[in-house]
Amino acid sequence: MEQRHFDRELLELKEKLLLMAAKVEQLIKQSVEALIKKDAALAQSLFALDKEVDKLEIDIEEDAIALIARHQPAAGDLRFLIGAIKINNDLERISDHGVNIAQSAIRLAAQPDLKPLIDIPRMAEFSIGMLKDSLDSFVNNDPDKARAVCRSDDKVDDLKDQIFRELLTYMMEKQDSIGRAMDLILVSRNLERVADLSTNISEEEIYISEAKIVKHNVQKGK
Repeated sequence: MEQRHFDRELLELKEKLLLMAAKVEQLIKQSVEALIKKDAALAQSLFALDKEVDKLEIDIEEDAIALIARHQPAAGDLRFLIGAIKINNDLERISDHGVNIAQSAIRLAAQPDLKPLIDIPRMAEFSIGMLKDSLDSFVNNDPDKARAVCRSDDKVDDLKDQIFRELLTYMMEKQDSIGRAMDLILVSRNLERVADLSTNISEEEIYISEAKIVKHNVQKGK
């Protein structure tokens, strides 16, 4: 009976974590959409969604710590709870980066376009894809998919560098472009952090599934 009750609590914790993940993914997608469409109202609405994520983060952390204290789990269950606490924190930080993008979208909404947005939407697509795949690997207990996410991070880094070089050229040629260019550079940096934190989630999935710590030492091709 005790084990069944514990298993049900673990499932409830996982469901709450997945609810938080869905809100975070929505926030990132809509912050980029607000940027592309110059929709300040949409961007402004995302601050309330971030507050929902913050509340869930506190609830999930408290629930996980309480489960560890009450049941003193071992092996896989303990790894899951420790991993869930870390993933919970990563998701909250991703949400914060979404808010940063929304703030840039608000500032840029009333200004003329500096350039057609081509690379930032591509970078957003890669970063959001990494986030989705990292969460899928967690849901499906799939460490191979998690490793694939870790290997994808270089694509996002390359796009960030490309965006920076291009916008630096704009800033050097036209002083009145500096503010807009800096906001776009900030957007690219926030998207890079989304990708980095998605990699963290994938590393936690590998830890949960295989009891292997791969942080800072992902083996390419494996």
